[in-house]
Amino acid sequence: MLAAGWVAFAFAGYPLALWLLARVSPRPIRRGAQAPPISVIIAVHDGARELAEKLRATCALSYPGEREILVASDASTDGSDAIAASFAADGVRLVRREPRGGKEAAQAAAIGTARGEILVFTDVGAEVEKDALVALVAPFADPSVGCVSSEDLVSRDEGEGAYAAYEMAIRRLESRAGSLVGCSGSLFAARRTLCTPWPAELASDFRIALEAASRGLRAVSEPGARARIAPLHDPRREWSRKVRTVRRGLAVLAAYRALLAPRAGRVAFALWGHKVARFTAPFALAVLLAVSAIAAPHAGWAQGLLLAQLLFYALGAASLASARVRRATLPRLAGFFLLVNASILSAWIHHLAGHRAVTWKPTPR
Repeated sequence: MLAAGWVAFAFAGYPLALWLLARVSPRPIRRGAQAPPISVIIAVHDGARELAEKLRATCALSYPGEREILVASDASTDGSDAIAASFAADGVRLVRREPRGGKEAAQAAAIGTARGEILVFTDVGAEVEKDALVALVAPFADPSVGCVSSEDLVSRDEGEGAYAAYEMAIRRLESRAGSLVGCSGSLFAARRTLCTPWPAELASDFRIALEAASRGLRAVSEPGARARIAPLHDPRREWSRKVRTVRRGLAVLAAYRALLAPRAGRVAFALWGHKVARFTAPFALAVLLAVSAIAAPHAGWAQGLLLAQLLFYALGAASLASARVRRATLPRLAGFFLLVNASILSAWIHHLAGHRAVTWKPTPR
């Protein structure tokens, strides 16, 4: 069945094909010890609760070269600006944007004043490992590399953690086989030449990888650059974040749809396998459920398939409804799978209605 095959490709076939491509025709990355001037940009909107600790940790990161830290405040009203200004003696500069325009608008304002050759973007809530900047810059020794993504560390005690580990494994394979089609928003870096223009309406972590590809450069993952992210324990907050992320991802994909053409080569393959297949999987799942229900009265295989789907979805729903049920691994994973795919359907509704997600409010963790 086409629906079952599409779902299988989205979650298993694409990673397997990547693994084979990376083994048969790898594209190595040339890393080198270097320390070009960098600008670390931290976009914030009302992030006073975490900003002081983020700035202390960022100032303490190891980096042998010239470094500046810019706090891009998106019209914050909670004292975030005062906190940033209090770190001026540590080389922190505040760049305030008014009126509120969203994360990318704040980043663009900081880019306009940044002096670094490499621009590093990180979220307030990401706990960056001490040597991450050194590792993040190393792949830029390869002239084919346009941007570099860190790897996310999320506790596997939550469904989000297992999903993050799966995503990081795919990104490593994409790096070996060609190019990433999305960076980790928690921490990524790009050559300054790639950062103009910087559209306020498009998610920067996804767009920068496609912008690199459109200019003949690669986006790669650096396992040595890691950022720890606290998991979300409340499915309701995870829902809001997922819907917003997919809405913004659909807008980026539409803007760079030319890269879906076969002439884009491995980038097109990665976009179809990693993004298009994932964004359309819920529709295939719905078709699979409907076909199974229709065929169930006439075929034993359909009855078994329908029962398996209903049990899996019921387990996922129970996990989302009950913290006690979520303690078990299988229900937790089923719940996260259900939440992710339902959020994609919701994002499609917003996208097709022409609603765009530009401004953002960081999800408390």
